[in-house]
Amino acid sequence: MKAIVQDRYGSADVLEFRDIEEPTAGENDVLVRVRAAGCGPDVWHIMAGEPYMARLALGLRGPKIAVRGWDVAGIVEAVGANVQDLRPGDEVMGTAEQGSFAELTVTPADRVVLKPAGISFEQAAAVPVSGVTALRAVRDEAQVKPGQDVVVIGAAGGVGSFAVQIAKAFGANVTGVCSTGKADLVRSIGADDVIDYTREDFTDASRRWDAIIDTAGRRPLSQLRRALTEKGTLVIVGGDGGGRWTGGFFRGVLRAPVVSLFVGQRLRGLATKLEDRQNLNDLTQLMESGAVKPVIDRTYPLIEAPDAIRYLAEGHPAGKIVVTV
Repeated sequence: MKAIVQDRYGSADVLEFRDIEEPTAGENDVLVRVRAAGCGPDVWHIMAGEPYMARLALGLRGPKIAVRGWDVAGIVEAVGANVQDLRPGDEVMGTAEQGSFAELTVTPADRVVLKPAGISFEQAAAVPVSGVTALRAVRDEAQVKPGQDVVVIGAAGGVGSFAVQIAKAFGANVTGVCSTGKADLVRSIGADDVIDYTREDFTDASRRWDAIIDTAGRRPLSQLRRALTEKGTLVIVGGDGGGRWTGGFFRGVLRAPVVSLFVGQRLRGLATKLEDRQNLNDLTQLMESGAVKPVIDRTYPLIEAPDAIRYLAEGHPAGKIVVTV
C-alpha cells in the first residue's frame, strides 16, 4: 500500500511517498481503509522530533513509527476476533497510533467511533486530536460553566475553532483572539466578541476573564495572569513556542502547575494524547446536536502530504488541514 513515511527527523523533505506492507488487525483491533487524515501540530512535532525531550518517547535517532498522522476517518475493512461492536463497512473516525497518512491503518477498536452521518470524511478527520483536545481543555481543565467569560487565544486554529464552539455550547460568553483576516471566521463559529491581537493587547488588565484557553503558545504566564480573574483558570494547550529542548511544555506542563501552587488562579497545561472512545462519543454528540462543526482550511491528496505540513509550518491555518486518501 502507499503511505507517507520517514526514517529520520527533519523538515517535510524527510517524508517519502512509497509502498509499505499492509497492516493486519490484532484481536482487539480494526483495520481501516483511510479516506481522510488530519494534519496538525502533532504531526509536525513528530516529524521534526521537536522538542528534543519528546524523542525519549518517540525514538532517539528517528521515529519508532514511520507513518505520519494520528487523526483518521475511513471505512472498516476487517475487525479482530474480540471486536464485537464494529463490523466491515462501518464508517468510523478516531486516532491511529500506527499512522494515518496511508491507504490502510490498524488501530485499537476503542480508539474509533462511528462517524456521524451528517459530516464528511474530511470533516471527521479534523475532529479526533484537535476536537477532543479542545473538549478536554474547556470541560475538564477550565471546567467552563454557563455565564462565565471565556477567551480563546488562537481562536481560528484547529484546536481553537473547536474550543470557541464547545465553550459556547456550555453556555459561556466567548471572546476569540485571532489575526485581522480571521475575525469573520471566528464570529461565524459563535464568538460573542473578537479581539485582533495585531491591534489590541488583551492582557493589559483592562478586561478579565474567568477562563483563558491558550492554543497559541507564546505569551508569558505573567501576561496571561493579568487577563484572568482572581480565581480564574488558564489552560495552556500543546507544546508550541519555547526552545527546541522543551518547547512550550516547560511553560504549560512544567511551570504553570508550579506557579499555580502560590497564586489564587488555576494554571494548567494540557498535552495532546491519543483519545479513547468516551471523549470521542461526547464530541460526536455535540456535533450531532449542531453545536459543533469542524472547520477545514485546506485539503491535500496523500502524495502531497509534505506540502500540507509545509503550509502548516508557514503560519496559522484557519481551521484544520486534512489529507485525503
